[in-house]
Amino acid sequence: MKNYYVNKNAQSNGYHEVHEETCTRLPDVNNREYLGTFYNCKDAVDAAKKKYSKSDGCYYCSSNCNKY
Repeated sequence: MKNYYVNKNAQSNGYHEVHEETCTRLPDVNNREYLGTFYNCKDAVDAAKKKYSKSDGCYYCSSNCNKY
């Protein structure tokens, strides 16, 4: 299981990226929100969508969940 965070700031396409805690692109502590511990990025993205309906996995650390 891994810890996941969502970027509070949307990208230019309007989506909030979901990152694993070890991601080299993890947002600054002030710009991220802890989502919890999950077995996979899909569950983490689903959790992020509860707050940010437009959420997507990070291209670098959660590429299986990156669609945009």
